[in-house]
Amino acid sequence: MTARRVTLHEIAHARAGDKGNRLNLALFVYDPADYDAVVAQVTEQRVLETFAHRGATRVRRHLLPQLAGMNLVIDAVLQGGVNGALNLDGHGKSLSFRLLALAVTLPG
Repeated sequence: MTARRVTLHEIAHARAGDKGNRLNLALFVYDPADYDAVVAQVTEQRVLETFAHRGATRVRRHLLPQLAGMNLVIDAVLQGGVNGALNLDGHGKSLSFRLLALAVTLPG
């Protein structure tokens, strides 16, 4: 079998939560067999680059292997937070979809 390129949306789901100007994105793959490939490719650096346009300054990744998931804590991404941001989504709920748009390669 050959490797295949997919978006995270095809193989995982995500939830978002926020505190002030910090966002938590929890990412869980549907099939634990895909977990190692996702861990290898959804790195702190890649997530930081994905959210750089929103001013993100730091990403911390906490792996949850027993749940085939990870929690990503992203600093300064909410443009001031719900009370300070001028954007339409100060809570950051839709930012999980930005993460799910990332492409990864799964082994064949």
